[in-house]
Amino acid sequence: MMTMASPAAALLLSCKLFFCMALLLLLLPPNTAEAAVSCSEVYSDLYPCVSYVISGGGVPSSCCNGIRSLNDSATTTADRQAVCRCIQSATTSVSFTSYSLRLAAALPARCGVRVPYPMSPTTDCDMIP
Repeated sequence: MMTMASPAAALLLSCKLFFCMALLLLLLPPNTAEAAVSCSEVYSDLYPCVSYVISGGGVPSSCCNGIRSLNDSATTTADRQAVCRCIQSATTSVSFTSYSLRLAAALPARCGVRVPYPMSPTTDCDMIP
């Protein structure tokens, strides 16, 4: 018999996803212009990564596709900073295990996406180039 996750568990899962998205966007190449990436785009692209960040295992191809899509979309400094802010606002009240943080940090490499910045939950979004 299959049981449904509680609303609190579902919220925690969603928040972990948002954190992963913020970390990924911090690693995108620098450029400047007005932000064109929306929070809904970020959440949609990275939602497939949630199960991996929570429990590990194989990275779903849909997760890697989302990471590549965000990498391609967030081409400017404003884009990357906007994505960072979207994720941070969604995860401010969630604490993450060191295991989940390591998995999130490893996602770009696991997906073959080269990102030149370190990933950290304490990143100052305004300092993202």
